[in-house]
Amino acid sequence: MTWSIIARDGDSGSLGIAVASRFFAVGSLVPWIRSGVGAVATQAMLNPLLGPAILDRLEQGETVDAALNAAWGRDDGAAVRQIHAMDGKGNRTAHTGNDCIDWCGDLTGQDVSVAGNMLVGGAVLQACLEEYAAQAALSFPERLLRSLLAGDAAGGDKRGRQSAALRVHTTEVYPDWDLRVDDHPDAPAELARLFTVGQIAFANYKAFIPTRANPAGVTDRDKMAAVRAKADNR
Repeated sequence: MTWSIIARDGDSGSLGIAVASRFFAVGSLVPWIRSGVGAVATQAMLNPLLGPAILDRLEQGETVDAALNAAWGRDDGAAVRQIHAMDGKGNRTAHTGNDCIDWCGDLTGQDVSVAGNMLVGGAVLQACLEEYAAQAALSFPERLLRSLLAGDAAGGDKRGRQSAALRVHTTEVYPDWDLRVDDHPDAPAELARLFTVGQIAFANYKAFIPTRANPAGVTDRDKMAAVRAKADNR
């Protein structure tokens, strides 16, 4: 009932996930990212416990394959679950249970993994992969969005559209981008619209937020007002 793209930006090491589904609030349960550690998307008859469990094991130094294999614990529902994961170096793994609903499967490329189930066909993931590769000149979040939109144009979830999300982590414990569309008849396009809106004010404001390198951030209201004024006049 969902398809997603997990990717790693080779230049910055940022990790990101874009996801869409005919399911309410897909961004609340599918994507899991930990900066510098890895990214996980848990789908189909999803188990949200698997995301943190895999990330914990990656943080302890396990490989992605070992982390996924060990994360199941007492979960005996592997046949109806789909999951794919990537570590902070771009290594990936994927699982699609035998009882996931067609079309279902996954594909991979350099620093990118795509997976989906209940899709109109494999062309959805192929379109995502090809678009991501073709848009290397764009920013990392934009590449993820373009990839998601390409999958949507290829048919996406065979039941239709309802929700979509974009999450990107760079170097901080908090996300660099975390956008969700929980219920919308054209959720992927609405997600892209929200990202465009965010470029006006939020993208500029991020320079003032405390970071590991600058724990105090910037608190000068005059500087903030100047940046806001500049954004408003664009």
